[in-house]
Amino acid sequence: MTSSNSADSLSLPTYDDVIAASQRIEGIAHRTPVLTSRTADERTGARLFFKAENLQRGGAFKFRGAYNAIARLPQDAKIRGVVAFSSGNHAQAIAYAGQLQNVPSVIIMPKDAPAMKVAATKGYGGEVVLYDRYTEDREEIGRRLSAERGLTLIPPYDHEDVIVGQGTATKELIEEVGPLDLLLVCVGGGGLLAGSALAARALSPECRIVGVEPEAGNDAQQSFRSGTIVRIPVPVTIADGAQTTYIGQKTFPIIRALASDMVTVTDAMLVDTMRFFAERMKIVVEPTGCLAAAAALHGIVPCEGKRVGIIISGGNVDPKAYAGFLSDAMA
Repeated sequence: MTSSNSADSLSLPTYDDVIAASQRIEGIAHRTPVLTSRTADERTGARLFFKAENLQRGGAFKFRGAYNAIARLPQDAKIRGVVAFSSGNHAQAIAYAGQLQNVPSVIIMPKDAPAMKVAATKGYGGEVVLYDRYTEDREEIGRRLSAERGLTLIPPYDHEDVIVGQGTATKELIEEVGPLDLLLVCVGGGGLLAGSALAARALSPECRIVGVEPEAGNDAQQSFRSGTIVRIPVPVTIADGAQTTYIGQKTFPIIRALASDMVTVTDAMLVDTMRFFAERMKIVVEPTGCLAAAAALHGIVPCEGKRVGIIISGGNVDPKAYAGFLSDAMA
């Protein structure tokens, strides 16, 4: 697949769809704050703008796409309910968005998902079905439950309404701070990056858009550079929200067309970035949520002299694990 200047020719979502999603979630999803840090600016020689989706409802950007996708369902589908699979943040988002719209939800989660995320999903009314991420196929389980129960399957990233819902975060960011030279976005299955790319290309056409994923799980980077979707084994990384094994069929063409590059960061960089957020900016950010910021703070992507947008994707981290990460960082 060759690169192009627009995703419109791909018969996939467009920025107009992001605008419609923004209107649909207005007053329901939080318009999260954009944070700045003089220390971060001095460290990078840039002007950094952090879109704090760790302060979103449900603790992550995922609420945007989940609410938009459920809101778009016909009434009979809402009555039957939805099914989703997720390591945590999409799980919570679907359960929460379903609760707000009186739509039953079944969530397929890995047995090793953070306990806090499982508890929160159940707390929002979701029925949790556990599986082994190393031996079982969550997508197959999702298709089976969908067929057996008549549920609508809403995957965590490879879904048009999810993609454009996630793009509303970047839309808000650029509306608030103005055009950017660079936008850094974490990558798992690519829903946030694809939606962000649609918004950034429309609102700040000259902006470079760079995806960031864990070094141990660089399937998106391999796919981006080879032009075809590359599948890898489940990566071992503390960034549990980015433990995907391949990028989405619907997200990939948008990313290939509109993104500028794909880079990786190490787990050690994520731990250091978590500590930076805690000490300097007084916010809790989960490992996956630190991916984009780590690329800037550790010089993986040159930022000097640039206006840089950074999506902090979430803050759902188990307190005990979080304390351990910070202790390791201080050791």
